[in-house]
Amino acid sequence: MSVDIANADKIFFPDAGISKGDLAAYYRRIAATMLPHIAGRPLTLNRFPDGIDGVHFIQKNVADHYPGWIDRVTVDKEDGTITHPLADDADTLVYLVDQGTIAFHVWLSRHDTPHRPDRLIFDLDPPGDDFGVVVEAARAVRDRLAAVDLRAFVMTTGSSGLHVTVPLDREADFDATRSFARRVANDLAADQPDRFTVEHRKNKRRGRLYLDIRRNAYAQTGVAPYSVRPKPGAPIATPLAWDELGDARLGPRRFHIGNIFRRLAQRDCPWADIDRHRQRLATAAKKLD
Repeated sequence: MSVDIANADKIFFPDAGISKGDLAAYYRRIAATMLPHIAGRPLTLNRFPDGIDGVHFIQKNVADHYPGWIDRVTVDKEDGTITHPLADDADTLVYLVDQGTIAFHVWLSRHDTPHRPDRLIFDLDPPGDDFGVVVEAARAVRDRLAAVDLRAFVMTTGSSGLHVTVPLDREADFDATRSFARRVANDLAADQPDRFTVEHRKNKRRGRLYLDIRRNAYAQTGVAPYSVRPKPGAPIATPLAWDELGDARLGPRRFHIGNIFRRLAQRDCPWADIDRHRQRLATAAKKLD
């Protein structure tokens, strides 16, 4: 299918001269790598119809004018239901870019079991400009999870930090995953109270890194792997191998539209087999006890 891009020459990233058409071309090219991480997951769209310097808004629902070939799913919410788009093919990604979407955020569960996640996420952002403490936190989370035989994966967010992600087998519900994540975060904060905190209020953190587990709840989202972020330079949320955390050049915006395909030509996606490592949370929770 050919998806036409209206106003393809409109500049979306003025600093880098990246147009709406360039963005659509990126998503079409990255689709084969990106789609396994987002297919079947309800989407939340971060739309910037006039580029990153213009008005922007969050959209969750399928608009009335969306064509019938856009896949969708209707899910529960507090006061009824809502119908989200799904992106199961490259044409859908490109169509949503034509609607002004820059960033894609996805549920931690899939449409067929919306109340049972297959991802658990620790969201790690620095309290200031020190990315080194984010790397330390990611390694600490990884090691604590490894101690209860859980394998974790890491990704730059394309914004300011890292996500540490655990693939799950969809047996546990969101209450269980959030409880488990909270226990891990509490343990780490207790072990290193001068570096890490679970305090949500910024004025209580006192310069410590916040171990954020709030995404582990029904209808919450995380930025999709390989999503562009609405930041100067068009940075990309990029899956990493753990040994890459030792690279002095690494930062949350290390990879962007200008270099991501060179990276993928040099090494396969480190998350290519993430779904082969789905793990049972209940077993790990017993070991955590």
